[in-house]
Amino acid sequence: MVAEADFDIIVVGSGCAGGVAAYVAASAGKSVLVVERGNFAGAKNMTGGRIYSHSLKQVFPDFESEAPVERKITHERIALLDPSSQMAIDFTSSELGEEGKDSYSVLRGPFDQWLAEKAEEAGAEYICGIAVEELIKDGSGRVTGVRAGDDEITAEVVILAEGTNSMLSERCLGNARPKANQMAVGIKEVFELPSDVIEDRFLVPEGEGAAMLFVGDCTKGSVGGGFLYTNKESISLGLVATISLAADGSRNEVPVYQMLEDFKGHPAVAPIIRGAKMVEHSGHMVPEGGYDMIPTYVFDGCLIAGETAGLCMNMGYQVRGMDFAVASGRMAAEAAVAAIDAGDTSAAGLASYKTAMEGSFVIQDLRTFSKWPHVMEEWSSMFTDYPVMVKEVFNAMFSVDGAPQRPLMKRMGPIIKKRGVLKLGREVMKAVKAL
Repeated sequence: MVAEADFDIIVVGSGCAGGVAAYVAASAGKSVLVVERGNFAGAKNMTGGRIYSHSLKQVFPDFESEAPVERKITHERIALLDPSSQMAIDFTSSELGEEGKDSYSVLRGPFDQWLAEKAEEAGAEYICGIAVEELIKDGSGRVTGVRAGDDEITAEVVILAEGTNSMLSERCLGNARPKANQMAVGIKEVFELPSDVIEDRFLVPEGEGAAMLFVGDCTKGSVGGGFLYTNKESISLGLVATISLAADGSRNEVPVYQMLEDFKGHPAVAPIIRGAKMVEHSGHMVPEGGYDMIPTYVFDGCLIAGETAGLCMNMGYQVRGMDFAVASGRMAAEAAVAAIDAGDTSAAGLASYKTAMEGSFVIQDLRTFSKWPHVMEEWSSMFTDYPVMVKEVFNAMFSVDGAPQRPLMKRMGPIIKKRGVLKLGREVMKAVKAL
């Protein structure tokens, strides 16, 4: 225990994990301080994506009635792009909007501010516009607080939820810096469009929305992909590219900002944003290593949650992170409250956090798909040749020029054969096993 600590719990960062942790801990009657380096919660978060509601409902059962969510996602699309074509799987279903399975597009600025407001209403205090420079430790190495500017503030437990680029986790707790191939750079732009235009272009009912993921030409053959999410009156459009490739001019001569410009001009994307006004541009690092990049997240006096713990999963057809962050923030707060009540905030006293995480969908899902990041990293043809092959296949199916047509399989055969049937089979089977 920390003698006469200033607060029971200090939360560093007020994203999904930090905001939820602060709310849960304050609601349990603990004194909570949140230190957010942005000028307000969400000021430094560029994510324009979706949140799966299941984890948020455990904290806010009726969040849809008050949270600033954008659209319920009931339309999914996955597209393979080469420079001039698109092959898309387009799926819509009422089941996607069912209670417990539903998800929503969000703009993180307003959403994170809402979480912060809920935490403050529960009793948490906020300091914004200042960065935590160091975690304070006692003689035994137990974390006892934070140093922010000229202030040293103590606590029984510190919950570290400052985002992906966590220098505190590395410098103060000894966690290894993520490898370059485990991190990606994401860039996003937001385009204003009237709500009825969005609904017409995506063929969705009023108030509902679409999520789209793109693979191939959007990242010029590099590991990564494009994304698009519809908001109430705007579209979030961007891409994510692995840092190890994006930063290597010898392997990838196109910088990320140029990738985005070319992506916006692609025939599959340009009509979607036609006439739209770009109102926001931002960039951020994204954890992409999956299960293998999760650091130690329980220490004497300190817990790590959200993206700081590497809790993000990009499956190619599904991208998740916010539901992991919400769940980990809740479980970290619950473990911290229990440890304080029991009078033991050592790593052993806080171990219920790891037990809860291991027993939850967070760690179990990341473990189940632990091989996928490695498969994607080695599957270069998915980002280069597969989109071209698919274009050739569908051109052979749909093109009619007046010449007598051969049977369909004879048209398909040469396209597949020149790639190597066994090679294609091995690659697909490896991917299926990883999924």
